[in-house]
Amino acid sequence: MANEAIEKAKENMKKTEGVLEHNLGTIRAGRANASLLSNIMVDYYGAPTALNQMSAITIPEPRVLLIHPYDKSSLKDIETALLKSDLGINPANDGEVIRLVVPQLTTDRRQELAKEVGKHSENAKIAIRNVRRDAMEDLKRQEKNGDINEDDLHRFEKDVQKVTDDSAKRIDAIAAAKEKEIVAG
Repeated sequence: MANEAIEKAKENMKKTEGVLEHNLGTIRAGRANASLLSNIMVDYYGAPTALNQMSAITIPEPRVLLIHPYDKSSLKDIETALLKSDLGINPANDGEVIRLVVPQLTTDRRQELAKEVGKHSENAKIAIRNVRRDAMEDLKRQEKNGDINEDDLHRFEKDVQKVTDDSAKRIDAIAAAKEKEIVAG
């Protein structure tokens, strides 16, 4: 039972790290990255469809994203979706492909993005602390019910804290890597 609580906490913390990586992937760091387009939905024959499911996305140059739609008739729909998105990049449609040129970041914009990375990182840490709290409450409930004794409770609490500390270190590493990418731009 107690090991289940620890394993569940580990699993939830891993998911939190994955969400952080996904969220940070959508932050534009001055170079082309296909994950910038991961949240773009295109109105394709009346159904919202993910852009990456209806086109091939390539990076021919460090600051250029090339979108090759599988169906050429969807070019206009893709262009409209990109214009409506919060990307802030104007698409160039040549009738065959759509080109997105990622602009260089200014120093001020880099600082803003670094702060945004910090916010995402802090939200992830709050989430893992909530997971830790839930695991600790579960362990205390088990001790109260007589499923584990007090010594086991303290040992398991230390295990949960170690899992939490490890996850916090991974979150810091993920955020530091993204900040480095933004600064290097």
